[in-house]
Amino acid sequence: MFRRRSTAISATLAFAAASLALGVAPSALADPAAPADKLGSHDRALLAQYESRHSLARSTGPDYATLLIAVGEGRTAEAEHALAGLGIETVRSDAGIGYLKANVPFGLVEQVAALDVVVAVDLDELLKIEETRADGEKTGAARPGAPADSLPQGPSAATPDGNPYMPTRETGSVKFKQDHPTYDGRGVTIGVMDTGVDPTHPALARTTTGEHKLVETVTGSDPRDFIDLLFDSSWFLMSRPSTGPVLTDPSGNSWTAPAEPGLRVQYKATNLPGGAQKKLGVLYRDSDKAVWVDTDGDFDFTDEELLRQFGERRQIAYLGEDDPDTEINERIPFTVQTKDITAAIVGVNVNLITEAHGTHVAGITAANGMYGGAMDGQAPGAKLVSMKACHSFGCSSAALTDGMIDLATKYGVDVINMSIGSSPELNDGQSARALVYNRLIDRTGVQIFISAGNSGAGTNTVGDPTAADKVVSVGASVSADTWWANYASGVKDKRNIFPFSSRGPREDGGFKPDITAPGAAVSTTPDWIAPSFVAETGYTLPPGYSMLNGTSMASPQAAGAGALLLSAARQTGATASPAELRTAIYTGTRWNGKVDAIAQGRGQFDVPKAWSVLEKGKATGEALTVSAPVCTPLSGSLVTPHTGSGLFNSCAPGAGGQSVGEERTYDLTVTRTSGADGAVPYAIGLKGNDGTFTVPSSLTLVKDVPTRLKVTAKPGTQGVHSSVLTFDNKATRASEHATMLAVEAATPLVAGAPLTVTGTSYRNNTIHYTVAVPAGAKSLTVTMDGLGEGSQTRWWAFKPTGVSGEKSAAGTVYCYNNYFGGNGCDPESRTYSAPAAGIWELVVESRRTSPLWANPYRLTATIGQ
Repeated sequence: MFRRRSTAISATLAFAAASLALGVAPSALADPAAPADKLGSHDRALLAQYESRHSLARSTGPDYATLLIAVGEGRTAEAEHALAGLGIETVRSDAGIGYLKANVPFGLVEQVAALDVVVAVDLDELLKIEETRADGEKTGAARPGAPADSLPQGPSAATPDGNPYMPTRETGSVKFKQDHPTYDGRGVTIGVMDTGVDPTHPALARTTTGEHKLVETVTGSDPRDFIDLLFDSSWFLMSRPSTGPVLTDPSGNSWTAPAEPGLRVQYKATNLPGGAQKKLGVLYRDSDKAVWVDTDGDFDFTDEELLRQFGERRQIAYLGEDDPDTEINERIPFTVQTKDITAAIVGVNVNLITEAHGTHVAGITAANGMYGGAMDGQAPGAKLVSMKACHSFGCSSAALTDGMIDLATKYGVDVINMSIGSSPELNDGQSARALVYNRLIDRTGVQIFISAGNSGAGTNTVGDPTAADKVVSVGASVSADTWWANYASGVKDKRNIFPFSSRGPREDGGFKPDITAPGAAVSTTPDWIAPSFVAETGYTLPPGYSMLNGTSMASPQAAGAGALLLSAARQTGATASPAELRTAIYTGTRWNGKVDAIAQGRGQFDVPKAWSVLEKGKATGEALTVSAPVCTPLSGSLVTPHTGSGLFNSCAPGAGGQSVGEERTYDLTVTRTSGADGAVPYAIGLKGNDGTFTVPSSLTLVKDVPTRLKVTAKPGTQGVHSSVLTFDNKATRASEHATMLAVEAATPLVAGAPLTVTGTSYRNNTIHYTVAVPAGAKSLTVTMDGLGEGSQTRWWAFKPTGVSGEKSAAGTVYCYNNYFGGNGCDPESRTYSAPAAGIWELVVESRRTSPLWANPYRLTATIGQ
């Protein structure tokens, strides 16, 4: 539903619309570093959607889009002037990182994108919080025939720090902290960009040194933005100062207030956990920015506590009363925040936590003494700053970006975790947000960790802005111990990758994800939100704790582990710039020989190994750049068409792609951009190569001289073949550079000749098939049969552009044979109408609850002409 804009905001838009008559024309020149299309098809589709909504709302909704704009470095003032020439007021400007935010009338969006000072433009959009409950809303029972005493036991106060529920030990951090007790995150502050952190949770109360753990809790949303205006009910816009003791709100309600001048009142519904709403009255005092909230609904503020922002006095207020006869706490805490919106309007934010996600993430990074025992998050000595950008409807990309900038520039954080992102088709790391995050890391010295996404297991499914070059993008690993402890699911492989974890590479062949970390954990959640756990384990979790899974859980493992390294560096005097920190992490990873390169990046975060590089001051090496050929359905839209930072060929045979058994040599160009002027020899290596790729054993590079490197690829089977190409100067401890190599070799589909394959899928593993659909095909039909009795096995399809080919991604999550009837999705046969020409990837997976360890199947693909 659309809400009306405030008078002041409407006036700004009216001015902008009237300014169209000025006829200000943007320069025809384009920034040479900008993509050929700075807006892109995704944002044009959003623009059309917003215009349609405005029309359907009979012009009562916003007639503008909030634009996130990355401008040329050092050209922020010039960009503001150019926008003003179009009659557009800049809402936010950050000159240090070349970022502008502006509310732009629909008809002017293309003109803004065409300005020569503009490098990239993103439209603000509402991003969905990806499902992190292990079963969504589906719950089961303990596996038939499994005796209770054979099931795992739940965590408790007696659980040691090294445990499979919160598997920090898998990064080596438990041993690291045992060996170095003070290197536990103390002296480091972690910014948590998410749904907000519970300010009352006992495991998030104090650091290991007894200091308050939560430093501040604020929000990145802004009611001037298109999406926040529509969906974020936490903002109260206060106008027209009045004098008490009786005030009247815009709805005509009379309120009892202190008998003093300079008071503003507002009354409206705000969202509560679970989707309920509550009418709240808020009072603001101009003189000192004090706030009262009518928590008891009696239209009287004089019996309420005077509140200020949490960071000032650590004040927490509450809505409701707890019912002692229920496990859930019905007494819901909140904090307040104030912000000047316009010259005439003040915003008061009633910061209620309606989702468990952010508190869970915070616990993974830095919980101290979960269950009152020894069970910790990664960095129990670290402090936290909570930046809320998400609510029950989702996350505004503008709020995420503004909040990220504020965390790095205003709140003194040292590392930031964000477990939220989008999954665009063109994920080349050139979005406005990705470019801004790169600059933010460089300018502030704050390293950002972002989840890779839960859109796997297809190739090229990594999200954005985790695709940014200097962001540490984290995929989700899982051990056999955690499969059992958190799911009661038995597996064979000691370590693996979750099927949902998004795979690389980027559209331009860029190296993503960078690393992996454990992607499931029992962690802190608000005790007023029902806990999440897996019924098959046979145990339950109390309010205040939940088991969630996703790359959302992997990223805070890495961010917290990064905080340990920063803590150690500060106590020993070691330098740890973002570049040095990334190099140490990347150099010290643990490789998993059973996992594809595109799924694990460089491998699993290993804290002791990373510290062995960082502590010796050798986490630096020469900077290298790689230019490589790229062939994908979207590679013509890259900054340099068909060229990127890694080798990636996902084109179909006959359309630029490789056939099975075909040998092809690709020319890569490598340039050393720093270090000595003379020649430097590098050892060239391959990780994860299945025999597809061949490279020379060494390469000599002279500074700033582009040098050719030949890579030969000969895929022996259908499927995705990937490897990590490494460059190592033996004179340094650090690994200088890694480049992704990925080639898809597909089996062509021919009308009238169904392709049938048989195989065996092991529980919790995936098997990938690549088929080439010809142009003009009217349909692609896939069927699955030949299953064992009770086998819970599925397939799901990915389009040539790396996005899901299923009609309903949510439905496909449960689209297993012999499981909840497919949940409205046919697990035996589905037809994809008018399939895009190119390589489709079909992923077969057997569910963790499948009664069979080995699941036979037959998969048939047929095209119709």
